[in-house]
Amino acid sequence: MPDSKVTINEVARAAGVTNGTVDRVLHNRGEVSAKTKAKVLQVIKDLGYKPNVYASMLARNKSRRIAVLLPSFHKGEFWELVQRGIDQSSEYAGRFSVAISEYYYDQYDIDSFKAQCREILASGPSGVIVAPMFLEGTRQFACQLVDAGIPYIILNTTVDVNSHLAYFGLPMYESGYCCADMLMSGSEPELRKLVFLVKIARDRNRLSDPSAERRKGFLDYLSKYYPDTEVRNVVIDPNNPAEISRILETAFSGVSGRLNIVTLNSRIFLVADYLESKGLQGMNVVGFDMLEKNMNALKNGYVRLLVCQHSDRQALQAVVTLTDFLVIGKKPDAQNNFMSIDLLTRFNCEYY
Repeated sequence: MPDSKVTINEVARAAGVTNGTVDRVLHNRGEVSAKTKAKVLQVIKDLGYKPNVYASMLARNKSRRIAVLLPSFHKGEFWELVQRGIDQSSEYAGRFSVAISEYYYDQYDIDSFKAQCREILASGPSGVIVAPMFLEGTRQFACQLVDAGIPYIILNTTVDVNSHLAYFGLPMYESGYCCADMLMSGSEPELRKLVFLVKIARDRNRLSDPSAERRKGFLDYLSKYYPDTEVRNVVIDPNNPAEISRILETAFSGVSGRLNIVTLNSRIFLVADYLESKGLQGMNVVGFDMLEKNMNALKNGYVRLLVCQHSDRQALQAVVTLTDFLVIGKKPDAQNNFMSIDLLTRFNCEYY
């Protein structure tokens, strides 16, 4: 029976050649006669030798570098979870001489994003992982990466490109569709005529819109199943907390009963803070992502349901996938790796 633990030394002895000759046959380099090559390959087949490709790459001491482009963030925000996954992945990448360089851009400033893209391209990375906020800017960056022959992975937000090595994250459209279904199923029939969609004010030119596909799914669901429902858009600035309470109070004034409120981003805690300040517990509130503030609002009854994902695991898998591709040329099993859409309530959130 072939032994999966056969060593290169055993192959060399059985074939009557040196270790160096076996290595040259394995990597198809150097001068080896056709007769000797055939003999070595036959011994490899007979013994069931499986070369350690990773060890071979390390022996050649070829280092590589992955550039990771993320929005800058404050402690407790969504991108901290992604950063955690990147940090966890550095040990795996480091085993194979793959370094990780992190670049951060202002998610409210397209010029900041473009500047970081230029810096990455100038640095000549082996591969890139990008978390988009500016979708058109990301498409342009993707074209530049393709022209430079640099493989790239998209993280968290789908972008209309097909040249990416892989995508890791939720299916954006479907997550919005699912969110709408969860919101409306938690509302009394007589109150389903009105939904408050709370949006985040982003860059002044409205170029940053990572939730566009999710919003489309959300609205398509309502259009299909609840065509008479009015969707009132409420825009709040997370960088101006003094104004949030005033804007929400104005939006909700004159509306009685159990309000239907949703955000399609990770900032539902901003709405929950307002509801708590007014003692408005038990509203029909649905949001996204397992931020600590969101989880607390869920447990305390100011958010009914969170649509969640393990964003740290997605980031970790992105680095592992790109490392494997760079080191041994292993392509991912799928180009688009859609993660599960997880639904958390106050009854199951402790186990997530």
